[in-house]
Amino acid sequence: MSKKDAIRKHLKTNGSITPLEALSKYGLYRLGARILELRGEGMDIKTSLQLNAKTNSRYAKYTFNAK
Repeated sequence: MSKKDAIRKHLKTNGSITPLEALSKYGLYRLGARILELRGEGMDIKTSLQLNAKTNSRYAKYTFNAK
């Protein structure tokens, strides 16, 4: 299974994913690139910026909008 397929399955099963989850679960550093490919294949994926209160830094959370 490719990493893109793993991300697709994760989104369909769990509804969302963050870069840290992608790195820890799948060893994937370029989640944004895989999300772009999945969008190109017709998946409806929304991006929201989250704030890490401890480090005061932002990160993306990708959410699958199942129809």
